[in-house]
Amino acid sequence: MLNIKKYAAIDIGSNAVRLLVSNIIEEKGKSTRFKKSSLVRVPIRLGANAFLEGEIGEENIVRMVDTMYAFKLLMKSHKVIKYKACATSAMREAVNGADVVNLILKKTGLKIDIIEGEEEAAIIAATDLHTFIDKNKTYLYVDVGGGSTEFSIIHHGVKKASKSFKIGTVRLLNNVVKKELWKVLENWVKFNTKTYDKIEVIGSGGNINKIFKISGKAATKPLTYFYLTSYYNMLKTYSYEERISELHLNQDRADVIIPATRIYLSAMKWSGAKDIYVPKIGLSDGIIKSIYNNTVSSHTKFE
Repeated sequence: MLNIKKYAAIDIGSNAVRLLVSNIIEEKGKSTRFKKSSLVRVPIRLGANAFLEGEIGEENIVRMVDTMYAFKLLMKSHKVIKYKACATSAMREAVNGADVVNLILKKTGLKIDIIEGEEEAAIIAATDLHTFIDKNKTYLYVDVGGGSTEFSIIHHGVKKASKSFKIGTVRLLNNVVKKELWKVLENWVKFNTKTYDKIEVIGSGGNINKIFKISGKAATKPLTYFYLTSYYNMLKTYSYEERISELHLNQDRADVIIPATRIYLSAMKWSGAKDIYVPKIGLSDGIIKSIYNNTVSSHTKFE
């Protein structure tokens, strides 16, 4: 017998807000399948306000309320039965973050949870990441966001260390990351990878997904350090406008893709990795899995 139900995940990041609707397919005698039904991304750059001014600006508050109301209607149309909305570093650090969450609840009925970097990393770890991992290898998992980047060391399928750093694409664009923090990150990566003979990097985030798509590589093949370095150097020869008009990048991707690539390359350099795998997973996928496994709280009402 086939049982299909729909869950939704809302990822409120520093660079964009995403709604993922997934079909949960349960069939007797078979493993549960998670099939993406709809993905909507709205480029509200909350971090531009939060990291520079310390609060979410009025224009972005209005956009957030409108977006969440639209997401509510989409979830009702899809007949979603459970959802969870997670806000990360921008909303976490804004002095009015809790006020914005309360306003959205009042205006739309949707509940938002502001989560810490460690919880974000744990939710991401709940994805299908294990299906991409060779248990005979060691990986440095790097999830780059607008406000922070989560790093994890995975050895023989077991997570050995994990840490969230306030180094993200929107922060880097706005020059609010100090050199000292880069050094702390470098030392952390080197210290936690030095005992392993060979490291490979797993990268997640919209920017590395875009680069991987452009590369034309097969899904199971990695990008090399040489390829990523070449692409990074090529990007820097184009102006922001040229990256939009000639490289056909979206306007909210054309600027953040450079600092994102810098983070991935730094992680590869410090760990000695020659390859980076891109399984195309992220926080939204982890939220769906976590709802299903009852490892996080979720909500059912849209009134």
